[in-house]
Amino acid sequence: MAMSAEEAAIGLFTVLATGDAALAAAAVHEEFTNREARVSPAACSIPGPAGTLASGAWLRSAFTDMSFPVTDLVQDGERVWIRLHMRGRHTGPFVRYRDGMLDQAIPPTGALIDSEQVHLLHLQDGKVVHHEAVRDDVTLLGQLGVLPPGPTARLIEEWHADGRAARAAAAIAEAAERAAATARARTPD
Repeated sequence: MAMSAEEAAIGLFTVLATGDAALAAAAVHEEFTNREARVSPAACSIPGPAGTLASGAWLRSAFTDMSFPVTDLVQDGERVWIRLHMRGRHTGPFVRYRDGMLDQAIPPTGALIDSEQVHLLHLQDGKVVHHEAVRDDVTLLGQLGVLPPGPTARLIEEWHADGRAARAAAAIAEAAERAAATARARTPD
C-alpha cells in the first residue's frame, strides 16, 4: 500500500532519526536528490534511499536522541512543506563538508539542541524525490557555543590543528558510506 504524502514526508525524517532502511525504501524515491547534501559526507549525495540513510548516519554521529517533531505540514499536490524542530544532544563531532572535503568539525559539547527548520519536499509515485530546506543554523551554532565565539571556537581550532577534525571527518564519511550500503544491499540488481 502506497504512503500518503504526509506519511512519506514524516517517514523521511523518521529515517534520518532512526536509520530504518525498510522505511527509507518505502518513503524515499530511487531518484531522490537532496539539495542540502553539499555540506555532508559524499555518501549523502548518493541518489535514492542510500543517500538518505547516509545523511541520517552523519547527523546521528553528532547528535544522539535525535527527533524531528513536526509543528506544521501543508500539502499541495506533489509538494509538501513541513515545519519541524531538529532536537537532540551534541555528543559526537559535528563535521561539515565543502565539496566533499572537511570544512569544519565542532567537537562534542554535550549541549541540547533545538533548531527550527522548514523543508520543501517534492513527491513522485508516492515517495519523496527531492528535498531542500531552510534551517536556523545560526541558532544551532549558538547552542553549540560556536556563535558568538566562545570556548567551542578554541576547541575547533585545536581539533583542526592536531588532526582530530580530519580523523572525525574520515570516520563519519565512512559511517555514512556503510549506511548507504545497507540500501544498496536491499536493491535487487
